[in-house]
Amino acid sequence: MTRTRKPAGHIAFVGAGPGDPGLLTRRAHDALVEADQVIYDRGVPESLLATIRAEAKEDAQFTPAEGASGDVAKVLISAARSGLSAVHLVAGDPFGHDSVVKEVQAVARTAVHFEVVPGVGQAEGVATYAGVPLPGLRTAADVDDVSTLDFEALATAVARDSLALAVDAGDLATLRDGLLAAGLDGTTPVGVTGDGTGETQFTTTSTVDSFVAAALGFTGRVVLTLGAGVAHRDKLSWWENRPLYGWKVLVPRTKEQAGAMSARLRAYGAIPCEVPTIAVEPPRTPAQMERAVKGLVDGRYAWVLFTSVNAVRAVWEKFGEHGLDARHFGGVKIACIGEATADAVRAFGIQPELVPAGEQSSEGLLAEFSPHDEVLDPVGRVLLPRADIATETLAAGLTELGWEVDDVTAYRTVRAAPPPAEIRDAIKSGGFDAVLFTSSSTVRNLVGIAGKPHTRTVVAVIGPKTAETATEFGLRVDVQPAHASVPDLVEALASYAVELREKLAAMPAKQRRGSKVQGPTALRFR
Repeated sequence: MTRTRKPAGHIAFVGAGPGDPGLLTRRAHDALVEADQVIYDRGVPESLLATIRAEAKEDAQFTPAEGASGDVAKVLISAARSGLSAVHLVAGDPFGHDSVVKEVQAVARTAVHFEVVPGVGQAEGVATYAGVPLPGLRTAADVDDVSTLDFEALATAVARDSLALAVDAGDLATLRDGLLAAGLDGTTPVGVTGDGTGETQFTTTSTVDSFVAAALGFTGRVVLTLGAGVAHRDKLSWWENRPLYGWKVLVPRTKEQAGAMSARLRAYGAIPCEVPTIAVEPPRTPAQMERAVKGLVDGRYAWVLFTSVNAVRAVWEKFGEHGLDARHFGGVKIACIGEATADAVRAFGIQPELVPAGEQSSEGLLAEFSPHDEVLDPVGRVLLPRADIATETLAAGLTELGWEVDDVTAYRTVRAAPPPAEIRDAIKSGGFDAVLFTSSSTVRNLVGIAGKPHTRTVVAVIGPKTAETATEFGLRVDVQPAHASVPDLVEALASYAVELREKLAAMPAKQRRGSKVQGPTALRFR
């Protein structure tokens, strides 16, 4: 009789780093998304867990370490012996925690295969994000139990250079008393950082004598930086000094399009809040699009003009339904309004012939579009697939240039459901520092489902048509990029924030306090 063997399981002790999901190593990421069971420590931020859950196996189990029945090592070994891939996810580096070292030792005494995936130490990583260099031996430690610390050795290390300690906020007073009792000068500079590497990271600086009071209100794990390196924060604090750091930015877009803008905003330090205002749906009657696709294949059109990413998607979806691909665009020229739309076309392996170099709008495209010439253009028809509520500017302009235009409804935009009450209240009361509008429909629909943004909210629009609509609705337009694209829109908002900060910094203190400028940039100077 043949005996079936269970598949071999595997255990990984994975360092999550200091908290920012972007600091996970590639090996750590792979171990987590391939795991069947993940046991995580309380020091691992929810934002990082959410990132991993989104990519993990559908049936993967996530369990807090406190909720694991028995000790963690036994749970991991049991899972591995059942043929599962089990992970213990810890903050910082696995070997920075004595308890984890003991778990590894327990697993090593068995025949179960295991690995330890290092992570950036919490103390060291947050010190770098806070702008405090740790030269020399880069003294840093993640401390689970402050009672085990050698305070005299710490005091000596601080007097010689700088160090960083990751500790629980409740242990700060014990640390202060221990350092002072060990003879450390009470005027030694200290920085305390909460939510290290997170989107609300905040650092307060003081001295050994006063840092406990300065850090009042901090909870959870914090990182204490001590010594001469704290003085370098003014010039090296890059994370908290990003242009939009701490700005709550409203992103009213379709669900499919919000991700790219939010990612760019986060890179500048903003906290984006995505509120779908429109949903994209197929046209009520597909006959027009069916005829248009047949016309493309039959050579009926000289040009296809794409005005949005949604229009590109609509045409390619219809192509897919008929088993067609990019080869069936042979001989047809393509024009696009805006680089984002052009990128969507390039993603299908086609290089557009025309993208306006100047104003990326209907007017900008018409300014560069050649009039129809019966000799040079034997086919005189243009396909214009667009939204059901688009303006007639482009079709009328092409007709004036001598082209025949098939103006086809490729998709419909419908108003989304209103956002939750707390978001509606925040929009109307000034809870958002900025709002980014990428089309006239996002302006109309946001106002329709949630109300007008408060006057203190910075309004940024992608182009002139969107600006006109915002003005019609009584909104003050503060930011408009030279080119109509999402990257340029976010860049323009970041530049506006920098200019605002510089303007406020140049004001006398009394004038700053009386300034009507709102948001995190203003608050830093009050």
